[in-house]
Amino acid sequence: MSTSGKFGILGVLALSILTTTGAVRAAETIVATPPVATPAAQPSALLGDLQTGFASASAAKACFEAYAAKATEEGYLSVAALFKTGAMSEGIHAKKFAAAITKLGGKPAKAAEAKPITVLSTKENLEAALKGEIAANASSFPGFAKLAETEKNIPAMYAFKGALAAEVEFVKMAQSALADLAGWKAAGKVFLVCEICGYPTLDGKIAKCPVCSAPRSKFEEIK
Repeated sequence: MSTSGKFGILGVLALSILTTTGAVRAAETIVATPPVATPAAQPSALLGDLQTGFASASAAKACFEAYAAKATEEGYLSVAALFKTGAMSEGIHAKKFAAAITKLGGKPAKAAEAKPITVLSTKENLEAALKGEIAANASSFPGFAKLAETEKNIPAMYAFKGALAAEVEFVKMAQSALADLAGWKAAGKVFLVCEICGYPTLDGKIAKCPVCSAPRSKFEEIK
């Protein structure tokens, strides 16, 4: 074999060794490089809004139930029916908020310690209920509904819009009761609550819910 032939074989072997060594080192580099951590997704602010809505509706339900008992005790039977209507409406809203929270991957938060309910006279309870409903309707809930709409979260959007519409109607009825407390003492007023969205009304001729379009058959009577 010629000298040039020997060098040719050695050259091929050297190139093969270098190539193999380079591939191994490259592989070691890849393995040694730690993977880049993917930032955890930040929870939507909407989840906190829904928790606030759930807590608010749950607390209002408990208050209205206590107010209804006091109104019955004092003989204001139509006012008692109004508070029972409000309690049912708030209970439906609480369920809507809880369902929207669950869909976002959360759990409806339970208050560590339930605040004691202050029950006064029927007149004072009506005033307190009005103050709470007007405050919620004028401050936080409109912004919550807007965020739900922006994020295209349909369950949350309907939960907030349903609560807002119900609060407006409840305020009208409570104001009417407060302005004519004596006229609301006897039984006889028949309230309706939409079982789908919680919309309350005194309109006995209602054909469908103005909020969710549920038919009259989906309204429960309270008197």
